[in-house]
Order: sequence, then structure tokens, then C-alpha cells
Amino acid sequence: MERIQLSEIKNLVEYEKARDGMRARVIEVKKNRRVSVGDNLTFLFENRDTVLFQIQEMVRTERIVDEARIQEEIDAYNALLPGPGELSATLFIEIPELSRMGNEEVRRTINRFQGLDRDGVGLRLGDRPPIPARFEEGHSKEEKMAAVHYVRFPVPAEAQALLADPRQRVRLVVNHPNYRAEAELPAATRAELLADLRS
Repeated sequence: MERIQLSEIKNLVEYEKARDGMRARVIEVKKNRRVSVGDNLTFLFENRDTVLFQIQEMVRTERIVDEARIQEEIDAYNALLPGPGELSATLFIEIPELSRMGNEEVRRTINRFQGLDRDGVGLRLGDRPPIPARFEEGHSKEEKMAAVHYVRFPVPAEAQALLADPRQRVRLVVNHPNYRAEAELPAATRAELLADLRS
């Protein structure tokens, strides 16, 4: 997938004028790219639209005007884009009752997902064994688990054919000692992911 360039980033004034329209469009794009697996895990499959929006929002929030600093943000967020033959997603650990918890309880609840990054998440195409997610390093430590992770699924050509075949089931599966769930990917999500793999 083509990386985002500095020339694509609007300055603060231009972005403020275009923000409502861009935000509405990205919300619509995310509808078919977001998959909930059970009650606590949500995957957002990233593409150029979602990543460009994140960069613009970061530049806006931090009021960044220096081109070198904007380029740093671009470089950081470009890492979320999938490479050739792979899908990329942001994985959120979501705790619905979070607002009623204290800090220690929040930490314990999120930490029950320790080890999720060791073959706990996969993309199952048809009857094949799941393709294990590759987690970005640095978001899971022995004593502390992050609530946001970045994952990649390598999808070889023969697996892409299964993704394109409507007769085949495609599921995100989580098999962890403290959390087991799966979710079928609807046709609209599969179409988005095929487009990612072909771009």
C-alpha cells in the first residue's frame, strides 16, 4: 500500500475547513473495517484513509506546524499501513465498565490478556489453520499489558483466493486461556480487505 507523503497533509487552517467532511467519510469507511470479537476485543483494519485521518488529527491536536515534526508523525503512522501480501489492524482491548473501575482494577482487567501476542489471535480462512497475527513489539510486558496493539496478518496468494470466495467462511479467532471468541467477517469487510491486498 502506497505510503502517505508530506504533500498530502493539510495545514491547520485547511484541515479545520475540511475536517467535518473528512471525519464523516472516515467514520463511514471504518464501519466495514471494524470487527468485534467477543465483548472485549475490536479490530480496526487500517488503510490509507484511516491512517491519513489519524495523522491529520494528531497534527491538529498537537498543533504541529514544523514540517520535520509532521514528517515524524507520518513516519510513525505509515508503519500501520499493510505491506505487500498482508493485512494490518489496530487491536483495542475494550472494557465496557471502565468508567466504574479504579486504576488497579483496570490494570488487572487488561492484564488478563497477557500472552495474547503469543499465537492467541488468528485469521481463519475456510478450513485452513488460522494465520497467526504478528504483534508489533513493545506493547506487552510481563507486568503490564497495553490496551492498544498493532497486528499484521500475512496472507499468501492461495489464502487470498479463499478470502475472495463467498463459499468460504472467514473468521477472526482468539484462543487465549482467559478469552475465547471468534467473529465471522461479513462480505463488506472481506471486500475491503481484498482491496487492501490488491493495492
